[in-house]
Amino acid sequence: MSGIKNMNMQNKKRSFFDRLTGSISSEEEYKELKISSAKGDKKNGNDWMEEENDELELTVDVYQTPTDIILQTMVAGVKPEDLELTIARDMITIRGKREENRNIDEENYFIKELYWGKFSRTILLPQEVEPEEVEATERHGLLTIKIQKVDKEKRTSIRVKSL
Repeated sequence: MSGIKNMNMQNKKRSFFDRLTGSISSEEEYKELKISSAKGDKKNGNDWMEEENDELELTVDVYQTPTDIILQTMVAGVKPEDLELTIARDMITIRGKREENRNIDEENYFIKELYWGKFSRTILLPQEVEPEEVEATERHGLLTIKIQKVDKEKRTSIRVKSL
């Protein structure tokens, strides 16, 4: 039975979360690197992000207040002009890129875990929002987006004019 488990572990690609959190043991990681090296893969342990997608999916917190939906995500190292927010009544998309402006040869890295490149995330909102009523601020790398909910209870009285 353990032979089958080991074969499954060998063939299973580790998720981004497993790699980020280190939830795989060092021994399993060593075996994985050894197996991939034996297969002729060009993995050196430093380019694990490149095996995933071209874009990283942002991690977010989304919560609500009585009048707003608040979304927060970390965008440290990203210039405001490199961020793009697209908001509809029921969803929001955040896109951007983090540029690496250092020229270091790959063989000089011991560990390379920071993500550089494009990222995006689309979130379906739990309630309709007003796309025009949005406030986005960044402080110390934390992007906070405050979107006003649609007030379905709001009533307005209109006076009819005679022409």
